[in-house]
Amino acid sequence: MRLLLVEDDPRLAESLKISLAKSGFAVDHAGDGEDGEDMGASGQYDAIILDLGIPKRPGLKVLENWRRKKNATPVIILTARGAWNERVEGFKAGADDYLGKPFHYEELLARLNAVLRRATKTAPATLESHGIKLDEEKQMVVTGSGAMELTGVEFRLLRYFMMHPGIVLSKSTLEEHIYDMDAAQESNVIEVYIRRLRDKIGRDTIKTRRGQGYVFGD
Repeated sequence: MRLLLVEDDPRLAESLKISLAKSGFAVDHAGDGEDGEDMGASGQYDAIILDLGIPKRPGLKVLENWRRKKNATPVIILTARGAWNERVEGFKAGADDYLGKPFHYEELLARLNAVLRRATKTAPATLESHGIKLDEEKQMVVTGSGAMELTGVEFRLLRYFMMHPGIVLSKSTLEEHIYDMDAAQESNVIEVYIRRLRDKIGRDTIKTRRGQGYVFGD
């Protein structure tokens, strides 16, 4: 899953990028409201973490502009402002959740996973489909053959498939949602990781649709 982090504090931003990457997310960062609005308008992110107190353009205005343009990407507001009326304004502008600073990373991660599951209509427990269980905390997959560890890319790829079962996903769509913009990508890397996943979870679980892409499950 690919995230956009709009945060002007460089130390906090770097810390969150590292932590989120360890949790299996690809993360792009914008340091101000103008860049953040432009990047978020692309529609290629699965969720956005947005600080309200950012330079050049206030976070609340950025959020309002996204929603006015029908951008429905889930947004978690991250801010030091704790007044109840500011929270209300954030929700009115279209925020999906709100977390005040300072915060524990574990709470942010839990809220992030919650909004992602609501957006994709998946169950709030461990992802499970077609006899496969994905342990998001340990980044392991469990099948009838037992539990197996996944690499970072394998985990992100399988999680995206399992959150979109039965949907044909093109190679370009998969690349957009499992890599951040700074990641080096080789032309056949998706095929390589899909082959590795098939070896672990069964070759028939991820099917190829010629000229279209791949589909998880039926």
